[in-house]
Amino acid sequence: MSRPRSTSRLSGHFLGALLLAGAVGLFGAGAAPASGAEEPAPVPLGRVIPAPSSVDAAGPGYEVTGDTRIRVGDSDDTRRIGDYLADVLRPSTGYPLPVTEDAGSDGIRLELSAEDEDLGAEGYRLKSDGEAVTLTAREPAGLFHGVQTLRQQLPASVEQDTEQPGPWQVAGGTIEDVPRYAYRSAMLDVSRHFFSPDKVKRYIDQLALYKINKLHLHLSDDQGWRIAIDSWPRLTEYGGSTQVGGGEGGYYTKAEYKDLVKYAASRNLEVIPEIDLPGHTNAALASYAELNCDGVAPPLYTGTEVGFSSLCVDKEITYDFVDDVIREIAELTPGKYLHIGGDEAHSTSREDYIAFMNRVQPVVGKYGKTVVGWHQLTAATPAEGAVAQYWGYDATGAEERKQVADAAKNGTGVVLSPADRSYLDMKYDEDTPLGLSWAGLVEVDRSYDWDPASYLEGVAEEAVLGVEAPMWSETLSESDEVEFMAFPRLPGIAELGWSPAATHDWDTYKERLGEQAPRWDALGVNYYKSPKVPWPAG
Repeated sequence: MSRPRSTSRLSGHFLGALLLAGAVGLFGAGAAPASGAEEPAPVPLGRVIPAPSSVDAAGPGYEVTGDTRIRVGDSDDTRRIGDYLADVLRPSTGYPLPVTEDAGSDGIRLELSAEDEDLGAEGYRLKSDGEAVTLTAREPAGLFHGVQTLRQQLPASVEQDTEQPGPWQVAGGTIEDVPRYAYRSAMLDVSRHFFSPDKVKRYIDQLALYKINKLHLHLSDDQGWRIAIDSWPRLTEYGGSTQVGGGEGGYYTKAEYKDLVKYAASRNLEVIPEIDLPGHTNAALASYAELNCDGVAPPLYTGTEVGFSSLCVDKEITYDFVDDVIREIAELTPGKYLHIGGDEAHSTSREDYIAFMNRVQPVVGKYGKTVVGWHQLTAATPAEGAVAQYWGYDATGAEERKQVADAAKNGTGVVLSPADRSYLDMKYDEDTPLGLSWAGLVEVDRSYDWDPASYLEGVAEEAVLGVEAPMWSETLSESDEVEFMAFPRLPGIAELGWSPAATHDWDTYKERLGEQAPRWDALGVNYYKSPKVPWPAG
């Protein structure tokens, strides 16, 4: 995993004081403020989410004007990211912001430098002075993350899709920033309720702003099968025809799924597909009678109970089915991981569960992917390199936690998504109109105030690959509902995954979090105005 250099670590209180400080007051050439109007102060350098590894606020800053050019050199990657940045900035600024290969020391400069080894695969350097804003990275991913920081250094109105007055100032100084963990994920459950490709893309854009780099798509469950499988067409034709509460459901064609993967990649997110096995399979069992031990297909299911379904572990056709599904999804997915579920298999005996998981994991490897499973996978023998995703919470028993810790000691990587911390579908309080509360009520401070490195007793820090923020959709069917549950908690999980542990301080974080509200307003993001957060007046 990628970790910051020790020299870049700052204490939470020191960083908080630094971020609260005003930016240096001189800027490069640009339009003067209207007569009698006081020019607004720029966002203090580094006062963004996630908190950067290192901030040196000093010297004059840069102002984006009608003369600004986005300089990208001759790299296809810098050109792509430059075009993305221009698409963000042009509507609100009204400036042409040409993306050019022409060399120059002014403007917004995007540079890839193989010599900056300390920046790793996703780190970047942002330098702002009177002449230019220069973003430097070793890899395109880092450059893209740097662009997200640049967006947050500009006024929130830069996110509007109509021309705004400006000015468009970036405070002076240098940010050097690398992620704490290489695995920073969010999950969207498209099985309980189906979300169209456009809705998923909207969520991808929101994740990218906070440097999330993985999108875990929960593609199958009792209520619906959401990805086309050519060799088993009734999975979507019938199994995808409904959802929680009824309704038409839906599914992704292979072309739509590939387009989602491509879109996510353009925002530096790797898609991790999940087919939940051997439980959570009623949609498949309803589609094909032969997958049932008694040969009788159950009816489609539109409720929200769990643990009642299971593939027939003793039938060979079960493994033909699993092989076909994994093969076809692997062919569509360029990323490293394939998630095989494994949770809440209450209708599968322990003996059958272990036998099933030990037989299915090699199939994932056969098709070139790395196994990810919910932490119950550790009841079997995790494959070499497998990842266990821990979703336990306060009520999880010591024996189950120890099982995960033992697997970690044997080389299994752990991704943390504790339900009472990072499950975005948990209610904020008793009056929250959406979501569930089986893991408790999860206000924004509880969601933020934990350390992945020390969260799970017996799991060494080096075994923790990162974090995930899952969004289950039993009660959610529209983008504004997803956003209401994700914001303001999602940015905090993103910060836990990216920022150095020394920067984690709720008292300073909540100030930065409140300042995100005008940006969400400009982007049209629905969010919960938690009383824990000092939101801007008005």
